[in-house]
Amino acid sequence: MAPMADATHDQFVDRTVTAGGVTMLVGGPDTGKTTLAKKMLAAAVELGMKAAYVDADVAQSTVGPPTCVGLRWVRSTADLQSLWQADDLRFVGATDPSRLVLQMVTATATLVSAARTEADLVVVDTTGVVSGVTGQTLKYHKVELARPDHVLCLQRGSEMEPIIGMLRRFFSAEVTTTGVEPDLVPESADARAALRAKQLAMAMAEPLDSWRVRPTVFAPTLPAGLDLSRLDRMLVGVHDGTGRCLGLGTLSFDEHEILRVRTNVGEGMQGLRLGSMRIEPETYATTPVNLRQVMFGVDL
Repeated sequence: MAPMADATHDQFVDRTVTAGGVTMLVGGPDTGKTTLAKKMLAAAVELGMKAAYVDADVAQSTVGPPTCVGLRWVRSTADLQSLWQADDLRFVGATDPSRLVLQMVTATATLVSAARTEADLVVVDTTGVVSGVTGQTLKYHKVELARPDHVLCLQRGSEMEPIIGMLRRFFSAEVTTTGVEPDLVPESADARAALRAKQLAMAMAEPLDSWRVRPTVFAPTLPAGLDLSRLDRMLVGVHDGTGRCLGLGTLSFDEHEILRVRTNVGEGMQGLRLGSMRIEPETYATTPVNLRQVMFGVDL
């Protein structure tokens, strides 16, 4: 195919779905990445293709809960209507990937690699972190490791030009630009926070079990002599023995000085990965934390 510098949304969908391969959608908050991803997946289903959706927007998740990168196989209209049911998860541990670039990139690349082996079309949704050194570094390494065939940059004005120029200079993926649909209404920060709390509540809904945990089951490994009360209300990813995240949980340190994890995932649990957030048990409001500060009393 001849390179295409810019396109309407419909033109991009028609072109990339027919071509297949891996497409990554990049843009700031409220630029319509997820809406466009769903259009691509619906078009693939209509053509009888096997598609995969890798949702790497850890703040406003469509597949699985916030703080995780999720994979959903899409083979039918029924799959499109239940995108939130993740077929595979990788835990990142935060809703702002700015200080967790390694975890974010690794999680995304791992699921793209898994999807590529079986899907005719892989659609990768990304976070709205696109500005400054952090945004460019995050997108650079996602493209470097996920190796998409196509990248679509959605932008208002010219805010994506630094990333567009960088990707075209360093990678062979076809980079296309498009504008934001004029009728798209941005969500407020409060609305986004409320939605995240609702999604986290759903991910950790009853029935919950409380399991006593040993200090040796964590990644990163807990330092000797750590005051375990410092882990109270910390978010964890519940993992099996193959690298998969089975779901989320929260830690509690009770009056008997026992550390427990509350989770609705029990079967297959082999280890717990510490996130970089605390969660309030009643409201599911979140507070970012620095893991090195929690465990060693120092900043990164």
